[in-house]
Amino acid sequence: MIVILHANTDTESEAYRETLAHLEKLPGVQIRQHHIQGSEQKLTEIYLLGDTHKVDQETIESLEAVDRVVRVSQEYRVLGRHQDEHRASGFTYNGVTFAQNNLNIMAGLCAVDTPEHVEIMMQTLQGFGQVCTRMGAYKPRTNPYSFQGHGRKCLPYVFELAGKYGIKVIAMEITHERHIDDIRECLEKTGQPTGVMLQIGTRNTQNFELLKAIGRQQEFPALLKRGYGVTLNESLNAAEYLASEGNTRVIFCLRGMKSSFGNPHRNMVDFAQVPVIKRLTRMPVCVDPSHSVGSREKSPDHILDVIHASAQGVVAGANLVLVDFHPEPSKALVDGPQALQMDELGAFLEDMEICKETYNKRVQLWAKELVREQTLDPARPERV
Repeated sequence: MIVILHANTDTESEAYRETLAHLEKLPGVQIRQHHIQGSEQKLTEIYLLGDTHKVDQETIESLEAVDRVVRVSQEYRVLGRHQDEHRASGFTYNGVTFAQNNLNIMAGLCAVDTPEHVEIMMQTLQGFGQVCTRMGAYKPRTNPYSFQGHGRKCLPYVFELAGKYGIKVIAMEITHERHIDDIRECLEKTGQPTGVMLQIGTRNTQNFELLKAIGRQQEFPALLKRGYGVTLNESLNAAEYLASEGNTRVIFCLRGMKSSFGNPHRNMVDFAQVPVIKRLTRMPVCVDPSHSVGSREKSPDHILDVIHASAQGVVAGANLVLVDFHPEPSKALVDGPQALQMDELGAFLEDMEICKETYNKRVQLWAKELVREQTLDPARPERV
């Protein structure tokens, strides 16, 4: 059961204290609070865990601070939609909004290699008005002898350059709980010039101790990639691990499934599940075309497969594109063959804007169709 308070309820108010006191007295029920900061208002949701079948819903709804109560009868208790279209979707972090109705691009280096390449990347992004990027400092690799990333030693210049060029959010994969401390300490030492979104790679989707650690801290939002060899349900439950520990600022990323049927692409592209995730959960949905396709192959229309895959995700309603770029792909230490080049960034961003406009037109089309059908048959239920 989820108790949703009125927007911007003051946690110091008498109405709030009265609500909390009532809920804490419920027998056999534990409570957990989640605060969701949107761009314009703050929402508080209180989760009742345990035997809630006998809980009097009407009594709770009569409390002054309570807006409504939602009974949960399915998975993804915290992140699930639960057939309540009024629940908040997404979040705002460091001035950037990530939600199910907008689009952000995180173009950048799969792995940080040199300060010069980082600066070229960020300077170019600033030139196109972009405020997000990806920068890999910690890189889990299949081969133990492959480059594992520069780790904490590259963080100072990455963060300082981000501040110099107005980059507000950096997606950065971590592979161990101590990396959270590395990032926090370096941000403090450099004067908090930017923000970091902790990225959970496909190999760590079921590293439950890491998920719990990222969930316990609420300073940084999280971007969780789907596990490449597990079901969608298992990966969504991995996201729920984060939320159950307290961090509800989670973005779910589709990055392709490991399968020989995906050849010649690196992975079987799974972007058709963008609307499925938006239907089941309130999480913004990201697509990672670089690791899905894994090459710079080009079709007869002169469009790279990576860009075609990006377009498929955005036209389906994706809210974030995580894509590899590099100033000199031939010198990249990780995944150079799949990286887009700097002179392709402008066209890529324009293409994604066209795709977003197309998605919006599709939404408008089907909204009109629904109105038409209900006008012809008022008794017809709305499509679910």
